[in-house]
Amino acid sequence: MKVVLHICCGVCAAGAGQALLAEGHEVTGYYYNPNIYPPDEYYRRFDAAAKAAEHLGIRLFEGPYNADDWDRAASCLANEPERGRRCHVCYRFRLQQTYLFTLENQLDCFTSTLTISPHKPAAVINRIGQEVGGDRFLPRDFKKKEGFKKAGELARSWGLYRQNYCGCKYSMQGAHR
Repeated sequence: MKVVLHICCGVCAAGAGQALLAEGHEVTGYYYNPNIYPPDEYYRRFDAAAKAAEHLGIRLFEGPYNADDWDRAASCLANEPERGRRCHVCYRFRLQQTYLFTLENQLDCFTSTLTISPHKPAAVINRIGQEVGGDRFLPRDFKKKEGFKKAGELARSWGLYRQNYCGCKYSMQGAHR
């Protein structure tokens, strides 16, 4: 199948991309992350995603960096704890745009690297993906079978940038920077 892989960062792209390629899919990367703050962090992560895409031999497209739109959608939940309802809004925001990219480019289905993180609930992400894209969403839990560990090993061997917080300004507040 022709699969769009929503990519949040290079580390996650390495592991999830490799898993999809091993399954025999034709993978197209889509970096769409208007939640990333500040902008220089966004570009560090994009550069790492581009490097991972090069190693994987996949095409990578960059979606618009519409941080103001994301902030309007998520700011009403600014006081939510990390991994709370604000994160669910963020997942939906990014998966909706990935779904539109999938349709616009006449590709078969889409999925997300988000499920490779041990800090993100694959069941929630998969449910939201199916609500957004129906049968065009490919549910996965990339952290299974040591997926996160393998992603980290690939990232180290490829010299990819590794961030220390999820990405938004709210998650940044709890990070050790």
